[in-house]
Amino acid sequence: MNASLADRNALLARKLIIIACVMGCFGLALVPFYRQICEATGISQSRVVAQTASGSIDPTRDVTVEFVASNSNGLGWTFEALNPIVQVHPGVVTTVRYRVVNNTGRKVIAQAVPSYAPSLAAPYFKKLKCFCFDQQTFAPGEARDMQVVFVVEPDLPTDISRISLSYTFFDITAEAGGKG
Repeated sequence: MNASLADRNALLARKLIIIACVMGCFGLALVPFYRQICEATGISQSRVVAQTASGSIDPTRDVTVEFVASNSNGLGWTFEALNPIVQVHPGVVTTVRYRVVNNTGRKVIAQAVPSYAPSLAAPYFKKLKCFCFDQQTFAPGEARDMQVVFVVEPDLPTDISRISLSYTFFDITAEAGGKG
């Protein structure tokens, strides 16, 4: 009876290892999969050259823009917005800065993926320059300030007065062929 129990335990252990491997592969595939879906649906603005539709500024209106920074699980970085909340007039080009520190003892290649809330605001938030456009390579212990240059379009619906832009950094060292 003990042999049967040992066989069942060994089978269960093999199944759990396979499940863990599949989950790990799925996690690694999420970043490029997400990028492809965003490009296919038009959500991605990573390569948009932003210009306001009319070139005008709306000085009568203020929009609060909140910047959130996070890391995917296991990425040992310090990542924060230096200007977490800014007030902007639609049509005004604005720059905010983020601070990133690689606290790991290895080289890391990472990609920042943006998301917006409310999602209806995304087409009206145009990035002229963003660290999210490219993969970022950081040496062990390296610290860097990075910027986002953006404009909120003047034709943003008037019922939207607050936009949250959240960036999450994902470690893509393995997929990028880097040696961490």
